[in-house]
Amino acid sequence: MKSRISGATSGTAWRHANIGRLLNNAVRRFEGRVLELMSDKGHDETRIAHVSLTRNLDVEGTRLTELARRASMSKQAMGELVDQCAELGLVNRIADPTDRRARIVMFTPAGRKWLDAFRDAVDIAEQEMRAELGKATMDAILKGLAVYGERFDTLEDID
Repeated sequence: MKSRISGATSGTAWRHANIGRLLNNAVRRFEGRVLELMSDKGHDETRIAHVSLTRNLDVEGTRLTELARRASMSKQAMGELVDQCAELGLVNRIADPTDRRARIVMFTPAGRKWLDAFRDAVDIAEQEMRAELGKATMDAILKGLAVYGERFDTLEDID
């Protein structure tokens, strides 16, 4: 693995060593662990695709078009994701009080409980990651990613 991250760019090594691939691999591992922890707690209904909705849905609700924009998905694809989560009882759609033609997607009470379990699973997965990588590395990763991606963080429900 060392040669993959040592800066080698000859041949096809760059395909394994570029930051996008490394970040994607880390996200896949992290999200897979979160879903495994969720399943262990009785929430085996959720799939990796549903994380895109969870990641982009404000606690107080978000318009479908905004969800799609945040997730870089088509409105139709996000609509399918919302439909799947609605069938699971995690979200529902209500009329937007400012525009009756638009719909706002909101967590249901069961969805809020699911979100709490998701937060707990994220916390555990992050603790495991911190234990594996060490405090200094994890702190540097969190700080660097927060700075690098700051303008892309679109959630409005920061505590």
